[in-house]
Amino acid sequence: MSAELLTLFMFTGLLVGLFMGHPLAFVLGGVAVVAAYLGPGPQVLGSIINNVYGRAMDNYVLVAIPLFILMARFLNDSGVTEKMFQVMRLLLGRVRGGLALTVVIVSVLLAATTGIVGASIAVMGMIALVPMLRHGYHTQLSTGVIMASGCLGILIPPSIMLILMASYSPVSVGALFAGALVPGLLLGTLYALYVLVVCFFKPEYGPPVGAEERAETGLGELLVMLLKYVLPPMGLILGVLGALFTGIATATEASAIGVLLAFVLFLVFGDRKPRTCYRSFLEASKTTTMVMFVLVGATAFTGVFTRGGGMRVIQELVMAMPGGTAGALLLMLLLVFVLGMFLDWTGIVLLSFPIMLPIVDAMGVDLLWFVVMVAVVLQTSFLTPPFGYALFYLKGVAPPGVEIVHLYKAVIPFCLLILLACGLLALFPSLVTGLPALLLG
Repeated sequence: MSAELLTLFMFTGLLVGLFMGHPLAFVLGGVAVVAAYLGPGPQVLGSIINNVYGRAMDNYVLVAIPLFILMARFLNDSGVTEKMFQVMRLLLGRVRGGLALTVVIVSVLLAATTGIVGASIAVMGMIALVPMLRHGYHTQLSTGVIMASGCLGILIPPSIMLILMASYSPVSVGALFAGALVPGLLLGTLYALYVLVVCFFKPEYGPPVGAEERAETGLGELLVMLLKYVLPPMGLILGVLGALFTGIATATEASAIGVLLAFVLFLVFGDRKPRTCYRSFLEASKTTTMVMFVLVGATAFTGVFTRGGGMRVIQELVMAMPGGTAGALLLMLLLVFVLGMFLDWTGIVLLSFPIMLPIVDAMGVDLLWFVVMVAVVLQTSFLTPPFGYALFYLKGVAPPGVEIVHLYKAVIPFCLLILLACGLLALFPSLVTGLPALLLG
């Protein structure tokens, strides 16, 4: 089979398998095995196995993934998230759209501590959506801000997506964390500005908290709650990122620091039951296993794809794009956007990086900037139908009356804001490269 037909077969088989509802990891591996027999021959499978065990699974950076996942589970099970939301909600109670702004702020803090999108959206959906709807907030504004802000967990460091990206690119974890920090905060700022603008022109979309409810908590009590429930998670963030940016610890060592700090918060704020602790370990193990299975399947897929000549086909297609380097970059980011409608971020990173990064490097484009741009575009992978995970995460915890069609409409303005952020990062690349240069030299 020619390289062109093999490329078409592999991507068509990937989409067919996903539409049939099969798990991504096994679709990737299954298509790779069939394509090996149709293309380069079954002998290529031996080298694929060597790649899986000798390169993918022997990557020391990947040790940070289960540790950061465990850190997220400890923090989520400590219950400090709910208390943090209540404090911020009362602080911003007088502002139009204050509850929605609270969702953005708390989600940014969660993104910098948990980094798990499903957990952030589920938690905010359970503790924020019902109060927002009860206080008369517009359904689409309420659901949209929860889903979009919850997705910041894969962008704002420390993030397991950034760690996986670093392990598959020449960019260091520290540089990638520093490079993604400003874009992540930029997106959070855009979401907050959107809430303020909408509620300014349409006050009925986000009425303030009633005066009676605000009066129930005095200023002194509110400050005590702020010190008790907001500063500890902030300390965790500074502990992890500070250890990494100052060079005291590597990414793996910083993740271990994060686990220790999150466990302390679990002991202080959680129920301290052995059963809850066991559940945290179990859920972290499930998530880690899922990531590792996808990694194995994607390694097999890209290995067969490369040996079958698919890499050359894609390179020729990209380089033939009108517009030169700008056109080629636009095409690659557009492909990431489209893939986000069907795949999760793990599969997209593991599929696209071995193909795209050599092309980007050959064009002389800054790899750090491109990797962060992909990370920003991947925000949409959780929001865009038909397989936007954020849609289903929130639908699973939403009260009756919130339909999936509401969620589809709710994500549209936030997807446009993500594309706006991409445009700003393209016009001002120093937003990505400036902080790494300042912190890491």
